[in-house]
Amino acid sequence: MNKKEKLKWRRLDNSAKLFPIVANKKFSSIYRMSVILTENINPALLKQAVDKALNLFSHFKVGLKKGFFWYYLEENENEVLVFPEETYPCRYMDKKTNHNYLFRVSYYMKKINVEIFHALTDGSTAIEFVKAIVYNYLNLCYPNTFKEKFSIKSIAADTQNIEDSYLKNYEKHLHSKENSQKAYILKEKRLLPYQVGVTHGFIGLKPVIKTCRRLKVTVTEFFTAALIYSIYQEQKKDKSNKKPIKVCIPVNLKNFFDSTTITNFFTYMTIVANHEQIDLNDFDLILAFVRNNFKNKLKKQELAKTMAHTVRLGNSIYIRMIPLPIKKLILKLIYGEIQKYTTTTFSNLGKINILPEYEPYVEQFFFLIGPERAEKIKCTACSYANNIVFTFASILQDNTVERNFFQFLTDRGIPNTVVTNGIYDKSQTKLYPKINHLLIEQVIDKMKDKNQKEKDIGLKEKIKRKFHF
Repeated sequence: MNKKEKLKWRRLDNSAKLFPIVANKKFSSIYRMSVILTENINPALLKQAVDKALNLFSHFKVGLKKGFFWYYLEENENEVLVFPEETYPCRYMDKKTNHNYLFRVSYYMKKINVEIFHALTDGSTAIEFVKAIVYNYLNLCYPNTFKEKFSIKSIAADTQNIEDSYLKNYEKHLHSKENSQKAYILKEKRLLPYQVGVTHGFIGLKPVIKTCRRLKVTVTEFFTAALIYSIYQEQKKDKSNKKPIKVCIPVNLKNFFDSTTITNFFTYMTIVANHEQIDLNDFDLILAFVRNNFKNKLKKQELAKTMAHTVRLGNSIYIRMIPLPIKKLILKLIYGEIQKYTTTTFSNLGKINILPEYEPYVEQFFFLIGPERAEKIKCTACSYANNIVFTFASILQDNTVERNFFQFLTDRGIPNTVVTNGIYDKSQTKLYPKINHLLIEQVIDKMKDKNQKEKDIGLKEKIKRKFHF
């Protein structure tokens, strides 16, 4: 038996089946976790730390393969690469430039980025993987300080559990009622292809908690209402557009069902804010509406209905028996329509905790989700120590929604500091390198001309090397 025949393989979980089918260079299905340390990153030690973490999360040592009916995961024996950060976040993950892994590690000054293709795992497990990298890295940097290595017990996830928790908790008799009205979609001019504008708001944790306690809401509810209010300030400029603002909220099902899997196990609930039913100029009314929606929808039985709908589609005999090439065409068309039913996504990871002895060496965590054609902005939040970082990732030239949001917080007595990746002011920041915008524009101009593209044989390879396509 040759080496290739010995490689182990496994099926994608029920949620992960869709991501390889719909992903492309314009919709990467990638999210990024970042951590800022107190000193500049040592690339050689980071590489060792990633290798050590991967030994713990051994089921992440896989690559994506095409089957006859579905994609599947196969054991990957290639070397893991660690890159300096030189491009925009959440870029499409090309298997050739990334040795076929479904995650990518990069660094910039004090920052470590771990980007993950959603077919591999969800955010709750991803943050545990990032923690493992950080712990190993700090162990290597300060061997005299951390004489006893962290144990597997310090990682919340059971790193050996790869069950499909969707199938385990699936109840066939449950059915969900889907809202059939299309959503309001932001329609401002887009950035250049492959560009992503990032806006981080560093917000004091105590003022937010104080405000939420006074209003008797959760942090997620408060931010969701603020987001709806900020988006509506743009929508009302177009009086002809009366579609509802729909905010998709990912929900970690591990908090509601019996599961410790490291694969995906999440679902969504959607907040549908229709200005014909509620005055979206009144934040207090929006907040009451959001709070009531969370109360009704964030229940185990309601989430089980949504999950059952997803599992039912993924396991339909009609879909399962269609060959993959035809399935890709069909599901891409379906997904293209589904995208029209969401304005934006807001994912709150909540509080991130690390082992106390490592805290002095870690300044901040944050994460972001790659935007797409319909959901042109995607929003995330997480807290660490005394800060909450609320992040917008956008493909729009205009960042008015972001400015509306952070100005709203300021007006409510919640101070915040905004940091970007330089898209909107074309400058280098403390969190992101300055990217050569001129070079990218020149490359895109060349690629628009098909004849020039065909004549310049080396152009594609040049782009791949420079931007890790």
